[in-house]
Formats: sequence, C-alpha cells, structure tokens
Amino acid sequence: MPERTEFDDDEDEYTGTENGETGEGTRQRWTVPDDAGGQRLDKALATGLPGLSRSRVQALLEQGCVQDGTGRTVTDPSMKVKPGQTFDVFIPEAEPAQPEAQDIPLDVVYEDEDVLVIDKPAGMVVHPAAGNPDGTLVNALLAHCGDSLSGIGGVRRPGIVHRLDKDTSGLMVVAKNDRAHHALTEQFSGRTLSRTYQALVWGVPSPREGRIEGNIGRSSSDRKKMAVVTGGGKHAATRYRVVRSFGTALALVECTLETGRTHQIRVHMAHIGHPIVGDPLYGKGRAGRAGGKHASALPEPDRERFVGFPRQALHAVGLTFRHPATGETVRFQAPLPTDIKDLSDFLESL
Repeated sequence: MPERTEFDDDEDEYTGTENGETGEGTRQRWTVPDDAGGQRLDKALATGLPGLSRSRVQALLEQGCVQDGTGRTVTDPSMKVKPGQTFDVFIPEAEPAQPEAQDIPLDVVYEDEDVLVIDKPAGMVVHPAAGNPDGTLVNALLAHCGDSLSGIGGVRRPGIVHRLDKDTSGLMVVAKNDRAHHALTEQFSGRTLSRTYQALVWGVPSPREGRIEGNIGRSSSDRKKMAVVTGGGKHAATRYRVVRSFGTALALVECTLETGRTHQIRVHMAHIGHPIVGDPLYGKGRAGRAGGKHASALPEPDRERFVGFPRQALHAVGLTFRHPATGETVRFQAPLPTDIKDLSDFLESL
C-alpha cells in the first residue's frame, strides 16, 4: 500500500490502493503497556513501534492500515488507548523510487506544450504501486513525453494531477511542466475544474435528477472500501441526472462532482440503492447478489451479460478547466467506450 498523494479527485482521490489492492508489506502486533494508558493512539504507536514516526503512523491510520484486537479498522489518531489493548499495524513495502519509460500506446485527445489530455482505458493503473510496478500510465507518459516530465509532481507520479481507478475509464489531464502542474493543482483544490461521468446503474433513481450528499470515510468493516459515514469522513456531494432508463432494471446516469473523494460516485450511487453495474466493491445488493432485486427485472437469458460485467461501468465523459498558459476555458468530451456502449445498445434492443 503506497503512500498517499496530496491530490484529491473522486475516482480520483488517492488513499493508498489501486483497485483495492494492498500489495506486499509486514504486519506488527503491539499491545499497550501499562505506562502508555491514556495516550493518543498515534503517539502510543509511534513510541511503541521502532522506525515509525508519528506522522507516518497518522498516515497509516488514515489509509486504514491499523486494526484493533477485534479486527475493526481504526482511523482516529486521537483515540485514547487502554493498557492491554492490542493493535495490528500493516506497514507497506517500500516502492521503487523511479518508474521506467515504457512504450505503451496512449489515446491522446489533446496535447500542447503545457498539458496532455488522454482517454484512459479500463484496466490501466495510473502510477506504479505495490502490485503494479509497471505498465502504468506514468510509464507510458515517460516514454511519450521524455525528460520533460522529470520532477513534475514527484518522482513516482510525474505530471499526475489526479487519477482514475484502474477499472474506471475516461478523461484525465496531465501537466507537462511546473507552471501547468501548479495551476491545475490549484483548480483541483479549489474545485473549479469540472468533471462529468456517465455510469450504468442498477435500477432507476427517483427523482430522476438530484443531489447526493454524505460524508465519505473508510469503512469500519472493510479497509478496502469507503462508505457514507455518520461521524468523521470528508464532506462529499454528487449531482446526478438520469440520461436514459431501461424499464425498471437499469439506467444510464450522468454524475457531476462537487467534491472529489475516493470512490465518490461508486459509494454515493450504492448509498441511494443504485450501485454501478460491474462494481466489484459496491455493486452487490443486500442479498449479496450483483444487481439485487433490479437484476430480476431483466429477461433471464440476458441477465448474466450485466451481472457478469467485468468492471464498474463508469466513464469520465467530460473535463473542463482553465488552460494553465492562456487562462482560456477548455472543454473535452470522450464517448462511452465500446464495452459500456454495447451494454446500452443491447438494452435499447430489448
């Protein structure tokens, strides 16, 4: 589980995993001694585990790498510990310092001396991490842009301003120089950069247009997942509208992000009872089946086409930002990829 980057952007905000993968690392079990009782958890762990600074412990807590003796994920650094309590800490393996250039084809939508806009395919990881050391967008960018990306945004993530999950496809903007990186980072931080997604979801949201608001934090039951939480987490808001509905079984929705949290669209759509088709983390209904009750509205011979869809049917279709050099507002669109479009066309034919 690599270290957290500073950039947030829904599918998008990076919290240390790519597609839920944790990679290699070590686990340490630590029991609170009598003289540490009443201390903050972050201070106690930093004192009790050699080689971990307090800031590193805080990052591990935020990434969901700490569990108590019951197996519950603990994320609150200020929690007071009690003598005899046990904690398991997962410490990720160190990553290679420098990605290598690899000649991997890119679908370039736009390019100039400042920015590069690409249509990322599903299945491509954005940057090297434990479990994905190469074959990433960063490896492809280093080959495509050459030495011009060196040092922009960090050694392991040169040019990267935001990210999409491994199995989310669509538009991304990459900075090609420091000026562009700084300007785009400010736009992401200020939420002035507009991102629009389309997703095929189970059921038909009602009302057909609305706003989903709910803080998102790491799930207390599964550290690979995020969830809408009642306490803590980060403010998150998503606007949606139904583009097309297919009976009562499925709908194509368009989502616009007001904030950018990890898995935001996936979590919010699942929260209102309309998870994204093919989503391996959030796509199952209460009965534990993909699509839940909505899948039963599909003709049985055709149901598996949707229940067995191999990735979340989520695509970043629109991207709008101020060009870092000219200040001009630029807009880009990317059509639905073949796999999602084929599902939509099939539904139209039913």
